[in-house]
Amino acid sequence: MNTDIDYDLTLDQWEALKTLRLPAPNRAALDRPAVERLIVLQLAAITDTGPAITAKGRSVLLRGSPRLWDVAA
Repeated sequence: MNTDIDYDLTLDQWEALKTLRLPAPNRAALDRPAVERLIVLQLAAITDTGPAITAKGRSVLLRGSPRLWDVAA
């Protein structure tokens, strides 16, 4: 089973993950608890400029939410 799609993220976590793709100056206020959970899941990391999406986070974001697959089908 592919572990990249095994994440059951909340809407807030998906939105935070999408926001982390943007350069730091262009980000709106991030939901701190959502970002903290993303860090625990290794989908985000703290850098010198603040939280940032990781390669693993990009992969998960590109695959999307399995809950959204049913809507798109």
